[in-house]
Amino acid sequence: MFCSLGHQPNQSCRGSSLRNRIKGPLVVTSHVGSALVHDSWRTTMSGGEQEMSSYYVGVDVGTGSVRAALVDQRGVLVAFADQPIKKWEPQFNHHEQSSEDIWAACCVVTKKVIQGMDINRIRGLGFDATCSLVVLDTHFCPLPVNNEGDSHRNVIMWLDHRAVNQVGRINKTKHSVLQYVGGVMSVEMQAPKLLWLKENLRETCWDKAGHFFDLPDFLSWKATGVTARSLCSLVCKWTYSADKGWDDSFWKMVGLEDLVADNYSKIGNQVLPPGAPLGSGLTPEAARELGLPPGIAVATSLIDAHAGGLGVIGADVRGHGLVCEGQPVTSRLAVICGTSSCHMGISKDPIFVPGVWGPYFSAMVPGFWLNEGGQSVTGKLIEHMVQGHAAFPELQAKASARCQSIYAYLNSHLDLIKKAQPVGFLTVDLHVWPDFHGNRSPLADLTLKGMVTGLKLSQDLDDLAILYLATVQAIAFGTRFIIEAMEAAGHSLSTLFLCGGLSKNPLFVQMHADITGGNVRNEQSWESCVSKT
Repeated sequence: MFCSLGHQPNQSCRGSSLRNRIKGPLVVTSHVGSALVHDSWRTTMSGGEQEMSSYYVGVDVGTGSVRAALVDQRGVLVAFADQPIKKWEPQFNHHEQSSEDIWAACCVVTKKVIQGMDINRIRGLGFDATCSLVVLDTHFCPLPVNNEGDSHRNVIMWLDHRAVNQVGRINKTKHSVLQYVGGVMSVEMQAPKLLWLKENLRETCWDKAGHFFDLPDFLSWKATGVTARSLCSLVCKWTYSADKGWDDSFWKMVGLEDLVADNYSKIGNQVLPPGAPLGSGLTPEAARELGLPPGIAVATSLIDAHAGGLGVIGADVRGHGLVCEGQPVTSRLAVICGTSSCHMGISKDPIFVPGVWGPYFSAMVPGFWLNEGGQSVTGKLIEHMVQGHAAFPELQAKASARCQSIYAYLNSHLDLIKKAQPVGFLTVDLHVWPDFHGNRSPLADLTLKGMVTGLKLSQDLDDLAILYLATVQAIAFGTRFIIEAMEAAGHSLSTLFLCGGLSKNPLFVQMHADITGGNVRNEQSWESCVSKT
């Protein structure tokens, strides 16, 4: 999710055929291609002289893979690599990973992007990751977060919904900290997961635990040996206040009073703003594992969606002919769309939006308040609907025969069957309610379920393509629902900036444009845009 928009190489923009621009709301998208790409190692000076560039490594841990990017001092992408990571689902709504597996993948991708270069030119390293919960003992060894006692699986993933009972009891307290998470705490946050561990794995996990990390902070610790936490993680997922710090009364009220002991040493008592340098930089041990020079600067981490939001919401749009040029950054909504989607809007003053997380002060952009809407499953929902259809094997075979992804094939198939009508009208009789994993925003109801209406007996490839389209449209309507809630509370949004895996899909972008009321333009680094009227 390395989204310094305006600096992506042309290779990252393949796959989109959206070339039209008409008046209407503005959606801007960007992404990085998956191939390893090497650029020039030197920066050309104005007088024809050359100066050796400095380089920086960014590591992004998503739900299913780890990505690394090497960028130069101007923010130009030089190299990119990715590596899959393991996931376990031992029972329904239990989703687990391994911190050791994740760190190993970080080492693999970092070594790939620096291959063949002078590593002494690398000046810094930064991490972002999903807001998953990592559990270690007092000696920093993994502890099991599962009934099987498998300590290798020591990460409760962000999308894990095992703590339904716990979050219900937390919300019944109506504690004042809840007003900063949209009025209702999500089961995806850390407090209910911690309470679940205490109540269900007391002997094998809770009593032995010495450290509970958000995954981004675990990676920073692994690189530096510093246990400081990021303000981004603690404010957004742990109820920490940038102004007041921890609220003892909350933890005592919900039954987690033992975390207050030793000045919150288990969950963080040193808090740094994102980007702040950590300790003495990269440790010799981590340097050997990553293939980097010891002592280089390591930045305090960010949650992955917030890193994407920071990258696009502050993008320099000058010279691209976009109508958002000259408008304040508070008019932008960053939509980070991958396995799930997050909708990031900032404001100078706190805005309380029912069902939308925040306001969080300085959690993403320093000095600004952040509201974070979201959809718990988007890319995962599309995958679920497509792969569960009877015609999926036929789709796989035909896409493979054309050397296309299944989604590129579906998009072209929709163009084929729509005939003279706009593609969106193919779903006039088929509709999807997308809350298959509950509703994160703005209804904030984890008990909601998904629904498809308008099904018929046919199960051919046309039906699969139309179901896929209806699912994408449902997700786009969810974005519209979030925008309307944020604007009703006081936000003034004129531009959507999209990044993440789904922003590579032109149909996904077009449906967001159509359903939020706009049109699309493609232009090299700026894949598409829709301006809000």
